Amino acid sequence: MIHRNILMIILSFVSATTFAQNHPPMETEEDFHRAMEELSNWGRWGAEDELGAANLITPEKRLEAVALVTEGITVSMAHDIVTEDAVDTSAVLNRRVLRVSPTGASDMYQYSGSYHGTIHSHLDSLDCHIMYEGSGYNGVTYQEVEAAAGCPRGSIHAHREGIVTRGILFDATLLPVNTNEEGWLEPGTPITYEDLLALEEIQDIKVQPGDIIFLHTGRWKRREALGAWPTSEGVAGYHANVAYFLKDRDVAMIGHDMWNDVGPSGIEGVRLPMHSLALVSLGVSIFDNLDFTRLAEVAKELNRYEFLFVASPLRIEKGMGSPLNPIAMF
Repeated sequence: MIHRNILMIILSFVSATTFAQNHPPMETEEDFHRAMEELSNWGRWGAEDELGAANLITPEKRLEAVALVTEGITVSMAHDIVTEDAVDTSAVLNRRVLRVSPTGASDMYQYSGSYHGTIHSHLDSLDCHIMYEGSGYNGVTYQEVEAAAGCPRGSIHAHREGIVTRGILFDATLLPVNTNEEGWLEPGTPITYEDLLALEEIQDIKVQPGDIIFLHTGRWKRREALGAWPTSEGVAGYHANVAYFLKDRDVAMIGHDMWNDVGPSGIEGVRLPMHSLALVSLGVSIFDNLDFTRLAEVAKELNRYEFLFVASPLRIEKGMGSPLNPIAMF
C-alpha cells in the first residue's frame, strides 16, 4: 500500500507538470512585465470597481460555502498579535493599561509602526497598498492617494460587509519533495503553478471561481522551534507563475503564512512579483502572515481541505489594509 501511495503521488506530479506546461514562463523581469499586461483584470467589472476578483464571491457562492459546514468546528487563521521585537518584526503592538478600578479596567492598543510587513495577520487593500509604474488596481494613481491622504477607491472599507466564501488550504508540507522531517518548508522554497496542481490531486480538491486559496508552509511551526529569522535568509512562498493559476481558475483572494511571495523571488530585479501581479494586475486581494498550524491539523484529521471562510476587516475609510482574525469553519 505504501509503494502504491508513493506511485500515485509521483503520477500526480507528472500529470500536473504536463498540464501546466501551457502557461508562459516566469523567469525573467521581461516575463514579469509581460504577465502584468496580459493577466490584467482592469475594467473587467467596470472602471470604478473597488472589489476586483472579490466580485466572483457572489451570493450563490456564499450559500455554497455555508453548506460546507457539517461539523460545527471553527478554527482561527490568525497568529497571536506580536508584542515583542524580533528580527522578523516590522512593528509590534504596544498594550498599555489605562485604568483599573473597582468598577472595571481599560487598556490602549497602539502599533509601534505599520501592521503591514512580515508579522501581523492582515488583509491588504486592493487599489493602494501596492503600485506598479505609479498605479494600483484599475488605475488608481499614487498622486490620487497622496491628494486624498488615503486610498480614494478600493480601500479596505470596500470589504466592510465582510468576506464569506469557500476557502481552500493548500498544505505545501504534503509535497514530499519540499518538506523536511520537522514538517516545514525551508526558507526560499518556491511553490509553483505545478505544485498547486499536484496538491489538488494529493488533497482531492479542485479550485473553483470565487475561492480563496491559502498556502501553508509551516512558517510559524519553524519559528516556534528555531526562533525568528530575517527574511533576507529566505521565505517559502508562492512563485510568481502562480499568477497564471489565479487567472485560469478565477481565484478571488490569496493568503499565506508570511508575505505570500517566495523570497528570493527567482526573478532578478523584482522583489515581490506576486504582490504586484495579484493586487495590481489581477485585482486579487492578499492576506499576509496568517497562521495555518491548527487549520492544517484539523484539515488532515477530517481529510477535508475546503471550508467556510469568514473574515471581517475593520471599517476604516481610505484604509490601506486591516489587521483581522479570519475564521475557518468545517
